[in-house]
Amino acid sequence: MNSTQQQLKNKLSQALIAAFGAEYSYTDPILVNASNPKFGDYQANVALSLSKKLGKQPRIIASEIVDKLDVSEICETPEIAGPGFINLKIKTSYLENQLNTIQQDARLGIPKTPTPKKQIVDFSSPNIAKEMHVGHLRSTIIGDSIARILEFRGHDVLRLNHVGDWGTQFGMLITYLKEVYPQALTTANALDIGDLVTFYRQAKQRFDEDKNFQEIARQEVVKLQAGAPDTIHAWKLLCEQSRKEFQIIYDILDIKLIERGESFYNPYLSKVVEDLEKTGLLEENQGAKCVFLDGFKNREGEPLPLIVQKSDGGYNYATTDLAALRYRILQDNGNRIIYVTDEGQSNHFSQFFQVAKKAQWIPENMELVHVPFGLVLGEDGKKFKTRSGDTVRLRDLLDEAISRARQDIEKRLQDDGRIESEEFITNVAEIVGISAVKYADLSQNRTSSYIFSYDKMLALKGNTAPYMLYAYVRTQGISREGNIDFTNLGTDAKILLTEDTELTLAKHLLQLDEVLTEVEQDLLPNRLCDYLYQLSDKFNKFYENCPVLKSEEPARTSRLMLCDLTARTLKLGLNLLGIRVLERM
Repeated sequence: MNSTQQQLKNKLSQALIAAFGAEYSYTDPILVNASNPKFGDYQANVALSLSKKLGKQPRIIASEIVDKLDVSEICETPEIAGPGFINLKIKTSYLENQLNTIQQDARLGIPKTPTPKKQIVDFSSPNIAKEMHVGHLRSTIIGDSIARILEFRGHDVLRLNHVGDWGTQFGMLITYLKEVYPQALTTANALDIGDLVTFYRQAKQRFDEDKNFQEIARQEVVKLQAGAPDTIHAWKLLCEQSRKEFQIIYDILDIKLIERGESFYNPYLSKVVEDLEKTGLLEENQGAKCVFLDGFKNREGEPLPLIVQKSDGGYNYATTDLAALRYRILQDNGNRIIYVTDEGQSNHFSQFFQVAKKAQWIPENMELVHVPFGLVLGEDGKKFKTRSGDTVRLRDLLDEAISRARQDIEKRLQDDGRIESEEFITNVAEIVGISAVKYADLSQNRTSSYIFSYDKMLALKGNTAPYMLYAYVRTQGISREGNIDFTNLGTDAKILLTEDTELTLAKHLLQLDEVLTEVEQDLLPNRLCDYLYQLSDKFNKFYENCPVLKSEEPARTSRLMLCDLTARTLKLGLNLLGIRVLERM
């Protein structure tokens, strides 16, 4: 089922061809949501854009389009307003028919894409032997939400975790591991580093202070790259310890990923250099092999090279990213490769994308996308840190959100005189706490930085997860209070729209398809958050103005169906953000 907006676009395109000829078959009708309900529901602005080409006044063009426009099944008679806007108001009968149709559909009338693609989403990407911190939060939950939406739309999605599990720092870590935990290398399950951050800091301190330690660490890097068994064993122990810590976070956040660390691409690094040499792109600069890029200059104004092989023969991040890209093109057969990282890496992605394009690695049907995001700020407007100035550990942040949600729930239960089980309180606190953190992040335009505030994100009012969850709980409360089975309202049950708040809610329910189509293209999950916030707001106004259980038939059943459709839409939308709903709070 095409969305209302898409149906109207198709009708307008047909009218343009009928009025002005086949050459206008690809003209964008410029159909947008009306800025004010008094102008209708949609507004087509195409007449204004055609004025110069056709040599006519926009109002005359609009009139000629309307003469050929057949939207009688969907809209009231179109109206021409202002300099040539075509205003369209949806018929109540059309809204009722659409809602009654999607009521029967598990996907709420949202079709899968007619052109499914292999979409690769690269997100999260923590570093081994370093704990996940608040900086990984945005990549993890933005990437997960994008993947969920693309999967729902019917794409074949590969969720990749490009873990930092290789590089010179491992020489330092392995040397320290052998020095401090030698028993771990010979005894199964003997490694218990404890706090990984502390371990990393201690290793770094030894490296900085001890020249002999530095030399041994450098030798370990050589042994690691050569595949020495004892060094590889130590490296694997460190990686496994980190994975256990990462998995705790992923389980809490309900994130699913396939790990392919930097080490995975080691066998393909030399081929990258070989291929770039064949294309003639490689130049030698101070002993290093580089590709010089268009539009990038250093501080002295000279062309800036991207180094793909260092003067000592070693490789770097750019080489690994190029090897990973080649693998995703040749082996994974990706059509669209999406990288979710902070905006500070924008130049890096522009550079290695340019190299891949210059090398003609990118097929015509492939799209490379960097999805940048801003910083998480403290309430002082500065980079979010602990009071002691350390980076905030992601585990601590999530535990604190759950703890605060629990305090809030216990206080409300006490104020209401309600008694609930420990299991109920724990479950609600976990879902509300984690949902609040996720939604607070996803509801921001990802390109902006945002201020992290537990008080704001846990508030029951405003554009917050608890507000959405409470709207859903309200619908389930109606079901419990009236002993209603939403799945069995009778074969004759129909939605009938008579009140303004019913019509407003109905129109909004039918817009989810449009919103998901937009997010599929622009990868901005905050558009879905805005939609769900408005849905919750419109539902609450409907609920306040239209009695449900106490109304007479057929209004009673109709309003129960509206409540059910709202609940299912909220549940679906929140799930696409990675947020679970609650039946009770």
